[in-house]
Amino acid sequence: MTPLIIQDEKGLYCPAGDFYVDPWRPVERAVITHAHGDHAYSGHQAYFCTRLSSPIIQQRLGKLERLKALEYGEPIEFGPVRVSLHPAGHILGSAQVRIESKDGVWVVSGDYKRTFDPSCNPFEVVPCDTLITETTFGLPIYKWQPGEKVAQDILAWWETNRLAGKACVLFCYALGKAQRILAELAKLTDRPVYLHGAIASLIPPYEAAGIRMLPTIPVSEMDKNHSYAGELILAPPSAFKSPWLRRFDPYETGFASGWMRVRGAKRRRGYDRGFVLSDHADWSELLQTIEETGAHRVYATHGNSDTLVRYLNERGLEASALKTQYEGEQEE
Repeated sequence: MTPLIIQDEKGLYCPAGDFYVDPWRPVERAVITHAHGDHAYSGHQAYFCTRLSSPIIQQRLGKLERLKALEYGEPIEFGPVRVSLHPAGHILGSAQVRIESKDGVWVVSGDYKRTFDPSCNPFEVVPCDTLITETTFGLPIYKWQPGEKVAQDILAWWETNRLAGKACVLFCYALGKAQRILAELAKLTDRPVYLHGAIASLIPPYEAAGIRMLPTIPVSEMDKNHSYAGELILAPPSAFKSPWLRRFDPYETGFASGWMRVRGAKRRRGYDRGFVLSDHADWSELLQTIEETGAHRVYATHGNSDTLVRYLNERGLEASALKTQYEGEQEE
């Protein structure tokens, strides 16, 4: 059987349809799963993505003259190949790419998660013959709690420091994680949150999509002598240990990431608190997805791919690793 997807020096390529999925070098036609920087690159001649991803991609890459925005499930033909995009549950607008031809159905997952997230469409199981799946957290140690439980822990930390007259500076990824935190907290409180500029610039697309979040205030709009005692501030990891932090003194720092699941990660990174919150599938979600799609062939990309491949092979499933340039849950 002719493979629907192969990998070359530019990325994941569909020869029958003459297009790439999340290519890392300029190509003629690129189907983009979501707007994170390791999946959405500049320089392609034509872009295809979901309607919800479109404004974020264009905000990050600049105005794109040739961009086709698709609704979830809306088919598009590339020669003999039919392509459609389906919710991945990763961030707003994130998608799995379903590719169908006479040779069968392949799905490229992009980044995804199965746990509930009020800031994006929930993951949809897409049956297929071959699945190309991410494995960012492809080890049995990785198991996530519900986001609402993590939000309760963040709120308790915020309240403790409010009573102590300290600010809480919570570091999180600017696109997806920050908006998820704001949406989870909106179910528990109505207090405003202060934002680093990198996060503040990515709030409007979520508001335009009707995502309910806490009210926010850009730090840049405040007087330099403003007191942040008892307040919560969200910032990207790149701002950690930077001069920008001095304005919040006294403060405690926290980091929201799946990497906080590993004992010692908080200490090594230097944060006061760690909150285990990921926008990627944990180990059980990876296995659940593979089983529910019915795929008899699996390719694993970025992360702990070798572990998952070995596990699947030992259980009689055809599996192998693809070495891509995707980064998983990294600091942007």
